[in-house]
Amino acid sequence: MATRYDILQLIPQRPPIVMVDAFDGFDGNTSVTTFTVRPDNLFVANGELQESGVIEHIAQSAAARCGYENLSRGETVPLGYIGAVEKLQLAVLPAVGECLTTRIEVLQEVFGITLVAAETKSGDKSVCSCRMKIFIENSHEKKA
Repeated sequence: MATRYDILQLIPQRPPIVMVDAFDGFDGNTSVTTFTVRPDNLFVANGELQESGVIEHIAQSAAARCGYENLSRGETVPLGYIGAVEKLQLAVLPAVGECLTTRIEVLQEVFGITLVAAETKSGDKSVCSCRMKIFIENSHEKKA
């Protein structure tokens, strides 16, 4: 990855809803992000990141990839919306303090809709996998 961006440059979300700490790599259709579960996170209950938080983390991981691509082309970071979550397999709710690593693979992009496969791990332990359809709004506007 030639250029490093602060995560807030890559995604439209702002605290306290930011669910990605770092964009760690990009290779063709695959990217990697990391996120450490903190006790003050809005999606934490009883010391664990809830299913909705894991899904939001995956969506923001996909958004970071899209934001990186757009900024690299001199375009704005687009807004995206979850259209569908499919084949969700949640193995465990991650505990506060765990560092999640999420791999996003773009399977298809057509007419502003991106289909991704996601896999989230904590160390060697599988946390979640799914496919997600994301609607990308204004995906090729040039930066002013």
